[in-house]
Amino acid sequence: MALPSTFLPAFVFLTFYLCLYPHLASAKNGSTGVTRHYKFNIRMHNVTRLCQSKSIITVNRKFPGPRIIAREGDRLVIKVVNHVSNNITIHWHGIRQLRSGWADGPAYITQCPIQTGQSYVYNFTIIGQTGTLWYHAHVSWIRSTLYGPIVILPRRNTSYPFVKPYKEVPIIFGEWWNNDTEAVINQALQTGAGPNNSDAYTINGLPGPLYNNCSSPKETFRLKVKPGKTYLLRIINAALNDELFFKIANHTFTVVDADASYVKPFETDTIFITPGQTSNVLFKTKNLTSNAKFMMAARPYSTAAAGTFDNTTVAGVLEYISDTMSSSSNITSIKGLPLPTLPAINATAYVANWTNKFRSLGNSQFPVNVPQTVQNRYFFAVGLGSDPCPKNQTCQGPNGTKFAASINNISFTSPTIALLQARYFGKSNGVFTTDFPSTPLSPFNYSGTPPNNTMVSHGTKVVALPYNTTVELVMQGTSIFGAENHPLHLHGFNFYVVGQGTGNYNPAIDPANFNLVDPVERNTVGVPSAGWVAVRFRADNPGVWFMHCHIEIHLSWGLRMAWAVMDGKLPNQKLPPPPSDLPKC
Repeated sequence: MALPSTFLPAFVFLTFYLCLYPHLASAKNGSTGVTRHYKFNIRMHNVTRLCQSKSIITVNRKFPGPRIIAREGDRLVIKVVNHVSNNITIHWHGIRQLRSGWADGPAYITQCPIQTGQSYVYNFTIIGQTGTLWYHAHVSWIRSTLYGPIVILPRRNTSYPFVKPYKEVPIIFGEWWNNDTEAVINQALQTGAGPNNSDAYTINGLPGPLYNNCSSPKETFRLKVKPGKTYLLRIINAALNDELFFKIANHTFTVVDADASYVKPFETDTIFITPGQTSNVLFKTKNLTSNAKFMMAARPYSTAAAGTFDNTTVAGVLEYISDTMSSSSNITSIKGLPLPTLPAINATAYVANWTNKFRSLGNSQFPVNVPQTVQNRYFFAVGLGSDPCPKNQTCQGPNGTKFAASINNISFTSPTIALLQARYFGKSNGVFTTDFPSTPLSPFNYSGTPPNNTMVSHGTKVVALPYNTTVELVMQGTSIFGAENHPLHLHGFNFYVVGQGTGNYNPAIDPANFNLVDPVERNTVGVPSAGWVAVRFRADNPGVWFMHCHIEIHLSWGLRMAWAVMDGKLPNQKLPPPPSDLPKC
């Protein structure tokens, strides 16, 4: 579908949101942008969902957290003050953090956590990015409630490369637990079993009417729209453990961006999105004159054989209104509305077809800079495994073991001081090693019959990369304890998805089919169930950068590693010193 490419700037949208958020102050930041200040008070807040009240960790007592609004080129200065008993860090998911790795946020990778009563100022500039990203806690499972959207508008006097929307709306998927998620993950790690499931999925923090009879109108997300208008939906999957299908009955979307990178527009009636991914989609309403209502719904995609998952559906309502219609409604008014038909739970073919549709916009204004030549090649086998059960303990994982997860059979051991601090101050001895294997040490039929020995090894290992190295990484899913999709997220970089396929990757045949013309640019990509994906990137950002599965239980089990990118020779190719308030361990 061809879309116009000349439109008015989006300053009205920014002005509107700055009025909504008076705590956000701005100051001139040279000629490139402005400096925007936020204060995040991390506090407990009582929230009621599914007839139960619980105290959850929030930003400024909001669930989901408050929006961050900025333009490309702006500098963000965000003071985070920890008023809760848990350690806290916040990751600004998808922000490149060029030479600002101290602000990236993953606990014990770029910083030690912010302890109770302490604060830390995250200071970074948005460079070359426009679209929707998000922030979330990056320690243990606290991100189950601590998350929110980052809206990055185009620079002033520039515009979107698509039709100017009438209105922009965030659609944030999450999961809700009646139980404390810290207790959930601690129990899973203790017993070695899969974790207990969430009790509901949510849209903008609301579970909708399908879960029990006590759902109230306040617990159903309602998207109120006017006829014949184009809306921009900023979609984020903030769920901990589940990839999701999303659909609005009798309507279609036009996908225009993925992970804050523009794509060639394509139409679809169903969105697929993994944890960690974001997407901007245009949504054109119909020319309806009555107060029409349509259901929207999201439910999981899963091929997992290991453990169970939350096989429920979150629903919301699309409501047509006009200037003369009342916008009030209640929960009974949606009874009898049909739910949209979503793909099957295990619709792997649909997911593969979906991911193949994404292509970078690739015009003169938004060029594709995929590396055409490669200096370093890596092949990572990604999947589950097991750990032996400790003596005098009964474990509930496979065959009496404990579940684990690994990359190239290395299950990552979290250090007790931050890797970036250890690297910067030359104190890596005893903290991490740079001998992460570039290929599996014991190859096997990755997508076929798994090996008899499923035990993983453990270590705090990283890959060291010289500055500006071009990298090709093939990630191969394994079938150990069941083949499943693994959304891999790389901090500090975007990568180009140059190829994907089913079965085992064939280095003699598959590279000939790589897309080096207009591959999609992302920060989170699904390693297909019983398949592989190939990405390329340039290591132009000095620092230590986390890479992990964004299914939280897999991260907890060890499906994570890090890339240590060395400084370049020039001053603007080196990581600056840490800020004075960097948290101490």
